[in-house]
Amino acid sequence: MTTSEVYQGQFGEFTIEQSDRNGVIIYRSALMVAAFSFAIGSALVLFNHNPLAIQALTPLYTCFSLALGVSLLTIHIYLAPLHRLLQAFWLIGSIAAFYVGHSDSQPFAVTVYNQPLTILGIGFTFAALTGIYFKEAFCFNRLETKALTLIVPSLLLGHLVGIIPTQGEQILLGTWAILFIVFAVRKAIQAIPPDIGDKSVFAYLKQKRSITDN
Repeated sequence: MTTSEVYQGQFGEFTIEQSDRNGVIIYRSALMVAAFSFAIGSALVLFNHNPLAIQALTPLYTCFSLALGVSLLTIHIYLAPLHRLLQAFWLIGSIAAFYVGHSDSQPFAVTVYNQPLTILGIGFTFAALTGIYFKEAFCFNRLETKALTLIVPSLLLGHLVGIIPTQGEQILLGTWAILFIVFAVRKAIQAIPPDIGDKSVFAYLKQKRSITDN
């Protein structure tokens, strides 16, 4: 029988179980699905404008959103309120996307592009995604996630208020798609323990919440 390696955390020793590793694998796999769904959709927007391609954006966005939801369930974030906030953002954005997709006869992507105010709803999904980018930039100092933390809100808010020319939006979208793939691939080859984090911190915060609740 193999024994788990013991790590020294800030608040004591801890071990990493197979269930912890499985959670990280699911998180990274979901990010990969989200990244490739987004990249394929972006490529269709930038390079293929026939009606079938535009129609394909709806299932691609659905796949992206669902995968993002899975990643938000399995990501390790020390601050539980922040974790729940990002999940709430994803839920609000998903409800908004469902409403937008079923309230207009035009394809989902066309509605969002032609009616920028819809970003006030579906933008919550991308706020949750930006939260992941920010967390990864803060924890692992990754250049691509630092750039994505700026690119995503810049593109969405720029389109909302109409201050970015079409060519500028295309450049930002293409850069976003490429860097998202780079991020997902780099996560796939990263060692697993750093993504699990210091489990002694999670245990301490959980114990602290229990004492406060009581």
